Formats: sequence, C-alpha cells, structure tokens
Amino acid sequence: MGSKDHTTLVAALKQAELVTSLANAGPFTVFAPTNAAFDKLPAGTVDGLMKDDKKADLQNILQYHVTTSALDVSYLTDGMSLGMVNGDNATISVKDGKVMINGTATIVASVRASNGWVHIIDGVLLPPAKK
Repeated sequence: MGSKDHTTLVAALKQAELVTSLANAGPFTVFAPTNAAFDKLPAGTVDGLMKDDKKADLQNILQYHVTTSALDVSYLTDGMSLGMVNGDNATISVKDGKVMINGTATIVASVRASNGWVHIIDGVLLPPAKK
C-alpha cells in the first residue's frame, strides 16, 4: 500500500473494493504491476476501468493477478499453470533466469508479505477472453 511505484494498483484495488480481501490471512501470491506497467496500456484504459460501471471488469482483471497460495519465485517453473482468483489460469515461463507470466510480464522483484508473496511485475496481466 505504501509503495510509490504502485499508486495506480492501490487506486484500482480501492475502486474495485478488494483491499480488505487482500489484507486477510491468505495465503496469497500477488503479481503487482508497477505504475509504469499500467502506463503501457492503451491511453484511457485505466481511466475507463476506474468508472463505477466497470467495477466488475476491474475486479476480474485485478483478481487475475492473485493466486491463493504463497509461492516463492523459486517455486515457479517453466510451463507451470497457476489458477488465479478470477477462475482463469496463468502460465509461467522461465528463460535465462527470468520468470514471466503469460509471456508478457516479467517478475522484477519479490517481497515477502505476512500473508504470502508480492511479485513486482513490469506488465499488466489481462484475463483470456471469455469463449
């Protein structure tokens, strides 16, 4: 909550009313996009998702950044599939020592939390389109 590099994520969590959920006992692994990661999205995307009528879409995207296990980065292996809180799966890939999620976001740092792990990522994960 106090990270200057995650003010967009914190604002989104507040708008989606998910702060309390992530503050409970867990365990959780949160893949936390930086402000710069949100800035990579097309212009207007974040502002659009922050509107009250888009709360369900915002919740879906944010819940796609969380899994209900405490997973240290060393546990994540190439080809691993993670079940995310929103019900979709994310795929881990490991290449040249870099751990990526869905081939789009790289873990750049990891922080142990009282209820799991926060992995700082350089991209925003978007859930697969519903069929």
